[in-house]
Parts: sequence; structure tokens; C-alpha cells
Amino acid sequence: MESPVSRSVSASTLRSSTVRPSRAAQTAGAAAAAGGASAAGHGKPNDKPVIAVVAFDRISPFHLSVPCVVFGEDRGDGGVPVFDFRVCAAEPGRLSTTAGFSIEAPHGLEALAVADTIVVPSWRDPDEPPPAALLDALRAAHGRGAQLVGLCLGAYVLAAAGLLDGRPATTHWAWSEDFARRYPKVKLDPNVLYVDDGDLLTSAGTAAGLDCCLHVLRKRCGAQTASYVARRLVVPPHRQGNQAQYIQQPMPANVECDRLAGVLDWVCGNLAVSHTLDTLAERALMSRRTFTRRFRQSTGTTVGAWLLTQRLARAQQLLESTDQSVDAIAGIAGFGSTASLRQHFADAFRTSPSAYRREFRGA
Repeated sequence: MESPVSRSVSASTLRSSTVRPSRAAQTAGAAAAAGGASAAGHGKPNDKPVIAVVAFDRISPFHLSVPCVVFGEDRGDGGVPVFDFRVCAAEPGRLSTTAGFSIEAPHGLEALAVADTIVVPSWRDPDEPPPAALLDALRAAHGRGAQLVGLCLGAYVLAAAGLLDGRPATTHWAWSEDFARRYPKVKLDPNVLYVDDGDLLTSAGTAAGLDCCLHVLRKRCGAQTASYVARRLVVPPHRQGNQAQYIQQPMPANVECDRLAGVLDWVCGNLAVSHTLDTLAERALMSRRTFTRRFRQSTGTTVGAWLLTQRLARAQQLLESTDQSVDAIAGIAGFGSTASLRQHFADAFRTSPSAYRREFRGA
């Protein structure tokens, strides 16, 4: 089996990795090690993979819903495997939410003892240390080989447990500087949508949690399964880009910004045409230097990386929704040649255009 490698998803680098298969404990002794409680009622019926999500007081309903909609719903009609999905409370009693209603989780932390994958969907306050019992349960789960996923501020919880020391990780861009100060041993990359480091995965904020969970599903069950679930959720199976495009930039609205927006719209509608930095700057009526600066402020990336992102997205769209040949798609998306499309597609998605089309359509 391949050794796990870090996977940082951005506009310029979209690399696949191998996720180490986790090993769930099968005995009551493992449950006692993680939570000190009896494993009765918390075993693994029918050997279904156990996916556990941690709920806590003052949780955001959206963040909790992300792993629930990916792993917790029965989609057997589409050939999606059924998981033993468990929502586990990090503290006793009913849990309040940020939306004003409360929830009651059917499991406690002892259920983490048999989980193959544990998702921490966020955390309520970076200034508040997570409960010691939760950190102990996560350390025990990681020690026996479970896969741990920290979505958004859930990375704070994994870091507080000491599990991210010396490992690559990400979190919501708005808290990246704070995270870096608190956990200097973590190799934080604030620009990517998620990082896959084998048994530890972390994601950026909010919608990036969906990207990360779909990636976990893809690694566990295959691209066809992940594509089916993505279609049901009406989201892309793979999403390109990075967090930089969402960071508010100190760029006042002016004529230059309007011209830049117009140029970007025009390029998206004319991807078959060859574009260079100089031709785009001329079209925007800006100097090369001004255009480069404004472009990076607006998109968070370079012209070349942005163009490649748009062309790959266009190729994906055509592969998913049309019967155009790969040769035709290469021309429409502006790759110049089929070989160029195949090379860039393989670099980004570790698959070929034809294989991607088959996987997306479930053929």
C-alpha cells in the first residue's frame, strides 16, 4: 500500500494522497481505554464502518450537519455503503446550538472507542480549552489507528490534543494567525481548502468542510460513490480554489476594479482564446504592474494559476454535461492540445478526462 502523503488543495496544487485505513477496536477493553466506560451497546454491528461526529454545547447546526449529510444518510439506492453513523456528545445533557434550539446526542464519548473515523466539526471558542475527556478520547482513538478529521475550528481541538504537532494542517483563514500563535509546532497552511495527512485531516471553514468530507468518502468508497453523493447535495465532486479568494482585501471600488471584473468575465467566456498577462492588462487599460497587483488582490492568485483553474473547471463541466470528445473539450477550454489537457487534468485530479467522465456519470 502507498504511504500517506499530505494533500493540500489549492488552485495551483491539487494532489491526491492515500488515506491510511483506520483500525477500529473490537473489544470492550478498547472502549475502556478511550472512555473508561463499558463497551456494551457501542460495538460494531455487522462490521459496518463506524463514523462518529463530536457534538458539543453551543455548536453551529451547519457545521454539525456537514458530516451528517455526507455520512449519515441512507443512499443505498445509489450504491452508497451504509455507515454506522454516531453523533457523540462531548458533555452530558442537552446541547444548545448557535441557532437557538437544542439537541440531544444519542451517544457519549465512549462510542468513540470503536469509531473508524471521528469528525470534530468545529469548536465553539478558540479561547476555551476543549474538555480533557474529549482530548483523552481523541488521543486514544488516534493511538489505535482511527482516522481523525477536524473541520474548520475543529483543527483547534486536534491541536489541543497534541495530535497536529509536526503535521501539516489548515483551519478557517480568519483564525489562521491566532492558530499559528497558539500552536507553533503545527505546519499550518492557511491558503488551502483542506489538508489530507493520512490519519489526520483538517479543513478550512464552513463549505470547505463539505469538500473535506467528500474527499474522505472518495478515499474510502471511490470516486463514483463520492460523485453520487455530491450530485445529491448539488455540489461539485471536486472544488478548485483556495481560501485566499475569500479573504476580504483592502481594495476600494473604483473604475480599475470594474474594468478588471469585466476582463475576468470576458476571459471566462473566451477560454478558447490564448491569453497572456500583457494582453489582459492591455484589455483592462492598465499597466502590467498595476494589473498584476489588482489581479492578485481580487483573486488571491496569479494570472497563470487562475487561468488554469478556469480551464480545468470548464473541462470538468463539459465532461460532466456533454458528449463532446476529449479533443473538442481541450480546444473549447483553451488547453491547445489534448495532451496538454490530459497532463493538467492528471496533475490536478490524478485521473484522466475519460475516467473522470465515467466516474462522474456512474458508468
